[in-house]
This record gives sequence, structure tokens and C-alpha cells, in this order.
Amino acid sequence: MYQRSNTSSGRSFSRSSSQSARGSRGGGFSRRPQSTSRGGAFRRPQNNRNRGSSIHHSKFIQKAEVREESTPFVSKHTFSDFAIDERLKSNIAKKGYTTPTPIQDAAIPLALTGRDVVGLAETGTGKTGAFLIPLLDKVLKNPGQNVLILAPTRELAVQIADEFRMFAAGLPLYSALVIGGASMSSQIRSLRQGAQFLIGTPGRIMDLMERKEINLAKCSNVVLDEADRMLDMGFIDSVRDILGTMPKERHTLFFSATLSREIENLIHEFLNEPERISVKKQDTSRNVDQDIVRVLPGKTKIDHLAELLEDRDFTKVIVFGRTKHGVEKLSAALKQKGFNSESIHGNKSHNQRQRALKLFKDEKVHILVATDVAARGLDIPKVSHVINFDQPGSYEDYIHRIGRTGRAGQVGKALTFVE
Repeated sequence: MYQRSNTSSGRSFSRSSSQSARGSRGGGFSRRPQSTSRGGAFRRPQNNRNRGSSIHHSKFIQKAEVREESTPFVSKHTFSDFAIDERLKSNIAKKGYTTPTPIQDAAIPLALTGRDVVGLAETGTGKTGAFLIPLLDKVLKNPGQNVLILAPTRELAVQIADEFRMFAAGLPLYSALVIGGASMSSQIRSLRQGAQFLIGTPGRIMDLMERKEINLAKCSNVVLDEADRMLDMGFIDSVRDILGTMPKERHTLFFSATLSREIENLIHEFLNEPERISVKKQDTSRNVDQDIVRVLPGKTKIDHLAELLEDRDFTKVIVFGRTKHGVEKLSAALKQKGFNSESIHGNKSHNQRQRALKLFKDEKVHILVATDVAARGLDIPKVSHVINFDQPGSYEDYIHRIGRTGRAGQVGKALTFVE
């Protein structure tokens, strides 16, 4: 379905050593004869939402609600209860997972029946396992099945591929990772070797479709992860084009952190009588203490930021800027002032972004300066502070930015600069 070499073996959609989760084996992303013309580059539409200056400052102020007692979640299932392949259960158990998260507890049984599912859940809730586990089981039991997983950012796609490797260890299941910022030629080689799972971003998938390297005509399973982010980033027309090449009778799993009118329209357009699941509690985390930083006359924003970062409580900090150039300039300025800083934005190569994220996750770097590319889909533990050096473009962006802190029951802090 996704990709096939020109041999008669019929294998498709597969792996190279650098871009897929496991070795080459069967799959179904068949390749049509290759065209010598790319047919035009995919370009992302401009986002015309109002900028952050239109958000009233009061929206950035809220004390954390630290409750001494809370009712713990009690799952209806354990992983051993699910009617999934025993080898898959063994891999889950090897990782020490026994009890599903709320989204997994609700979504996995529904997805195993073949129902379309809409899951409303933030990042860090286990939603990747909620769609990978039932689809891995489906392909194990029906080797002719193939799966497309669409993610809005490279980082999220890489995280999904990493979890795929964990769940699929030792199993005859193979994936190809297709993302921007990485070698196109190695991804084409990966596709031609054969795999059942294609994990990628809309832009690169469109590029490879235009090159006649991807064919989804027989792919009847699709995951849209962080659909609201794909809408925000202007990818929805590309998603429509991609899904338009797939069978109309398909199994669709749709995940979003927010539910707007536009998202409702997409659900109606893409899914067939879906079951809805929500584990979303509120727009902003109760565990995030939110406040503003007023820029005083005679001082610059960078002066204020440097003073904040001198505080020992600022142990692991994400600083958000609006533009790629501004983020790079800010990171360089912080380094000049003696701070251990790295940057992540769209002008960085995939390897550069992954290196910066690893240094930050491993706490070898304590300040990560980022555009909104880092606001979603990244599960970075123990972030003490989020600082909005530039105000976000929308309140929804603000919610996702500050969601990088206050995770796993910890109290985080979010500060927004206002002038």
C-alpha cells in the first residue's frame, strides 16, 4: 500500500536502517512507477489567527490549585485483560505496564472492535499507546492490513516511532518514518523495502506522493494524532488530499486536545459514527501557577529574563519565542550571558532538533528556547518553568505552551512577558 519496490515480491512500505523501526518485511504501501518530476513542493498556508497581543493579560494569571486529596483513577481493565496477541502483551509487560491510562482504558477496547474513535486528551496521557496497541494487534492477526499514522510535527512522529519499536520488539511488524528535515533518499529506500506502518508528517508524505513513492489506495487504517495542531499549522487541506487517496471504508482513530467547531467539522468529514472519549479535565492545568512579568521602563525583556534565570528555582526552563530568527537570536544572547541554552525551531535540521531535545531532556542543558513547534506533542519530564518571552498567537497556543510544565502531579510555573 504505501510503497513497493519494482520486484515481483509485492512488498511495500518499509524500513531503512535510519528511518524505520525494524527490518524489512512485508507490508502494503505500493509504489507506482517513479516519476522524474516532483510535481510541485508542498507549501503550508499562512496562519492568520490574531497575535497574542489581543489576549487580555488576566488570562495569563492563575494560581495553581494544589489539592491534598484527589480521587485516583480506577481502570476497568488491565493490559492482560485485553483480547490482544500474547506476544504483544508480553512486550507491554516487559516495560512494566500493567494498568492502562484513562484514554487507553476507554479507547483500546473500542478500537479492537474496529469502531472509529474520537479521543479528546492532552499530550502525556498515553494516547500513543491507545492507538498503537489495537492497531499492532490488528496487523498481527491480519498481516495484509496497513496503517497510516499522521502527526503534525517531526518530534511527535519520532516519539510515535520510538513507542512503536518498544511495543513491536521481536514481532514481525515493521514501520517507516517519513518526516521533513531528514534524508529524502533514505526514506525512499525505506519505503521500497516494505512495512505495514507508515508514520509521518503531512508535508513529507505529500512530497513522496507527488514523487509516486507512496500509494495509499489499499491502506484502510489511519490515525490522525493532534488533529487540532494540524488544523492550526495549515495542514488540513493536505490531510484531506492524503485521506482522499485512501479507501472510503476505513478504520479511523482521531485524537485532539481541543474540540472547536472546526474540529467537529473534521470529525464529521473524516469519521463514520465514531465513539467519543474524553479524558480532558480543563483548559489549563491545575498544577501550573501562572503569572505575568511586566517589562519596566529602562530595562529590556532580555534583562528581566536573565534576572529570572539566575534564580535557582529555574532548574529546567522552556522559553517560547514567536519567530525562528528571534528564538535563535535569544538563545545566542543567553549563551553570551553565560547561560546553558539550546534552541529548537523550524530552520534547524531534524538531527539538530533531536540533539537539542536530548540535551534538554538529559538535563545537560537547562534552558530550551523554542518556537511553538515545541509546544505540542513533546513529553519532557520535570520542566520547572515555561516562560512566554513573546506572547503566544492565540489562547489555545498559550494553553499548549504552559502544558509543558506541571506534569505528572508536579507543580509548575508559567510566566508571560507583557509590555
